Amino acid sequence: MDDANRAKVVAQLSRLLGTSYTLYLKTHNFHWNVTGPMFTTLHTLFETQYTELALAVDEIAERIRAIGAVAPGTYTDFARLSAVKEAQGVPPATEMVRILVEDQAAVVAVARDVVEAATAAHDEATADLGIRRMQVHEKNAWMLRSHLE
Repeated sequence: MDDANRAKVVAQLSRLLGTSYTLYLKTHNFHWNVTGPMFTTLHTLFETQYTELALAVDEIAERIRAIGAVAPGTYTDFARLSAVKEAQGVPPATEMVRILVEDQAAVVAVARDVVEAATAAHDEATADLGIRRMQVHEKNAWMLRSHLE
C-alpha cells in the first residue's frame, strides 16, 4: 500500500478506534448505573456489548500497527477522533437504550468509512475488519431497539 492510501486507511481506523473506545466506556458506564424494572436485562446486555467492544478496540489498534502506523491511545486522542460523545449525567434506562442505539449507528457509519478507504487502497484485511464491525453494531442496534418497542 502506498503512503497516501496508508494514511487514509490509518485515519479511518483511528476514527473507528476512538469511536469504539468511547462507546465501550459509555456502555460500561451505563452497565454500572442502569436502574429500574429492566435492570437485569439491560445490565446483562450492556455487559455483553462492552465486553465485545473491549476485544474489538484491541483488534482495531493492532490492525493500525500491522499496517505500519502508531495507534492512538489516550482519552484526548479518543475524544478528538470519536463520532460518539460522552453521556452527561445518568439518564433513565430507556434513554440509555435510545442513546446507545444512536451510538451504534454512529459506529456503523465510521466503519463504513473504513471499508471505503480500505477498498480504495486494495486493503482487503482492513475492509473485512470494517465489514465485521458494521455487522456487530447493526446487530447491537437491533437488540437495543427491541427494548424500546
